[in-house]
Amino acid sequence: MDVIARFTRALLLGAAGLAGCAVVAQTAPAGGANSLNLPEDLVVFGKNDPAIRKPTAIVNGDIITRTDVEHRLALIVVANGGKIPPEELERLRNQVLRNLIDESLQIQEARANKVEVTRAEVNESFARVARNFKRSPEQMAAYLKEVGSNEASLKRQIEGELSWTRLLRRRIQPFVNVGQEEVQGIVDRLNAAKGSTEVRVGEIFLSATPENAAEVATNARRIIGQVQNGGSFPAYARQFSEASTAAVGGDLGWVRPEQLPEALAAVARDMGTGQMAGPIEVPGGFSILYMVDRRQVLTADPRDAVLALRQLSVSFPAGTSTEQATAKASAFANATRAIAGCGAAQKVAEQLGAEMVDNDQVRIRDLPTALQDLMINLQVGQATPPFGNTREGVRVLVVCGRDDPQAAQGPNPEQIMAQLEEERVNLRARRYLRDLRRDAVVDYR
Repeated sequence: MDVIARFTRALLLGAAGLAGCAVVAQTAPAGGANSLNLPEDLVVFGKNDPAIRKPTAIVNGDIITRTDVEHRLALIVVANGGKIPPEELERLRNQVLRNLIDESLQIQEARANKVEVTRAEVNESFARVARNFKRSPEQMAAYLKEVGSNEASLKRQIEGELSWTRLLRRRIQPFVNVGQEEVQGIVDRLNAAKGSTEVRVGEIFLSATPENAAEVATNARRIIGQVQNGGSFPAYARQFSEASTAAVGGDLGWVRPEQLPEALAAVARDMGTGQMAGPIEVPGGFSILYMVDRRQVLTADPRDAVLALRQLSVSFPAGTSTEQATAKASAFANATRAIAGCGAAQKVAEQLGAEMVDNDQVRIRDLPTALQDLMINLQVGQATPPFGNTREGVRVLVVCGRDDPQAAQGPNPEQIMAQLEEERVNLRARRYLRDLRRDAVVDYR
């Protein structure tokens, strides 16, 4: 996937529904803290101020400044709509520093292996980000400055992703083998499972050791809380996940629950669309799952229908009360209830002074969950009930055309092979980065 649609995907996926939270308790080994003979009524003299100790680091000679941390932190804040409580910022600041250290190690290792990412390539990717935000590169740079970051921070993140991806392709991917018999076995199982459930999930993986497992699990719960309070799951996955899928917002793609690790599969089977679960203990750490969507294997899904829609909308003037908005919405509902076809919709729009927008390529699956059930049963010429809010006004959607999905084709062996390869590259990439951390010289200032 394009490195950069990844940054702009940090817009959606507010989540609800937290399934079981697992915590691994740590017990002090014999001869541990007790052997230090510490006083029970100790007094700490002075304060370990993280603003003094933690905001900068030198990683194998490369300097990470406090400004670097703040600029990258600003990207997280803006990706989450500025909805991060002040008490969470310091924890995020420390996590960002750890991410920047990993990023430095990845770039250093890539350069050591003569993996080159040119400035032109980074600029080209930055320009694609700007286009996704409907801005020129110059306008995007000004926007980043306005929100407390800068273009250098985003370009550094782009360079890190490109460098690490290319390094893995050179050092790991050529040595990952997936046999044809293994792929054929999965194809046979998929054919046998026609009509069973397939899920699209996002994952945030946080590595842990027996010594820090409790702390990592607590950190995972904080991330869950932030996403449930309106944060972007892809944005948090990009910043905090230690899996290779972090670059695509944690997206694992379409899988059957049985294809996931056992601990994740057991949870994913019972999750509803839009729900999160975690922290789930897995080998090497903890995972947070987000259920993006569900479908039936090798079966046509009505949510894959492509609609031609006409939207009518009326806005509310600033200061409109809830009572006034309700009255206006009721009048709008009465006027649109009798719409019979898109031609009639245009006349109604003219009578009400409503804004009208057409879109001919809308998949039902891509609409908000609350609208999907409505649209599945609408026929050409029918309209939804009015929906909206006092801030953005009220609107209806009229179905002008509908292309229903065809029966799904059989499993694609090439896609299955690519997925298996990616999973194995991902596992080796985690070990690779762990080794880089272990051998690094990091001087915190």
